[in-house]
Amino acid sequence: MTLQELFDLTGKVALVTGGGRGLGKQIAEVYAEMGCNVALCSRKKENCEKAAEELADRYSVKTKGYMLNVTDEGQVKEVVQEVIQEFGKIDILINNSGATWGASVEEMPLEAWEKVIDVNVTGTFLVSKEVGKHMIERQYGKIINIASAAGLTVRPPEVTNTIGYTTSKAAVIHFTKDLAMKWARHHIYVNAIAPGMFRTKMTKGTLEAKEEDVLATIPLRKIGDEHMLKGAAIYLASQASDFVTGTVLRVDGGSSL
Repeated sequence: MTLQELFDLTGKVALVTGGGRGLGKQIAEVYAEMGCNVALCSRKKENCEKAAEELADRYSVKTKGYMLNVTDEGQVKEVVQEVIQEFGKIDILINNSGATWGASVEEMPLEAWEKVIDVNVTGTFLVSKEVGKHMIERQYGKIINIASAAGLTVRPPEVTNTIGYTTSKAAVIHFTKDLAMKWARHHIYVNAIAPGMFRTKMTKGTLEAKEEDVLATIPLRKIGDEHMLKGAAIYLASQASDFVTGTVLRVDGGSSL
C-alpha cells in the first residue's frame, strides 16, 4: 500500500458534529479534500448548510447540513438515520460539538455547569451510541472525539477559569479510552484529539483579554491556526491509524506537558 493510499478517504462518509464553523469545519474541509463525503450538523443548521455547499463546490464530494442538538436523544436518533439513508453509511464520526462557560467555581451557576456537561459529555455519548450501533452492524468505524488539552492539565484562574469545560474534557478523554476497549472487538477505532489553544469563536474572548498569559503556557509560543489540526484528523480517520485505538493525540504546542 502506498503512502497516498494509507491516507486516502475517497468514498468514505464522515459525520461531523459542530461542523458549521471552527475546528469542526476545518476537519470537514480536509476530509472533503481527501475525497470523503461529509455530513455536517449543529444547532445552527444554516452554518452547516453553507459550509456543506462550499465543500461540495470546491471538492466535488457529497455533502449535506443538518440541524442537531446533540443533547436531545430523539434528534440524535433521527439525524443519524437520515445521514445513513442519505449517504448509505457512516465510516467516520467526529464528536466535535462543544460548549464552555467562563466563571469562577464559587460563582458558576448550576445551569451553566449542566449545559457544558450535557453538550460535551452527554452529547458525545449519545451520538457515539447511535452511530456505534450502525458501525457494529458493519463491523467497522472510526470515532474521533475532540477533547482538549484543558482536560489533561490545570491552569491558574488568571489564565483560564472554566472548570466545567476542563472537567467535561477530562471525562471525554476517559470515555474515549473505555469505549475503545469496549468496541475494539467490533473493529471500531476510538481515539481523541486534544487541541490546545486555537483561534476560534469560542476562544476569541480569552485571547483578546489574555493572549500573552496564554502564550506563556505554550512551549512553542504560538496559537493554533486553521491548518494545524488537519494532519491529526486525517491520520486518525484513515488506514494509517489501523493499529491505533484509545489514544489521545495532543495538538497543543506542548501546553499539556
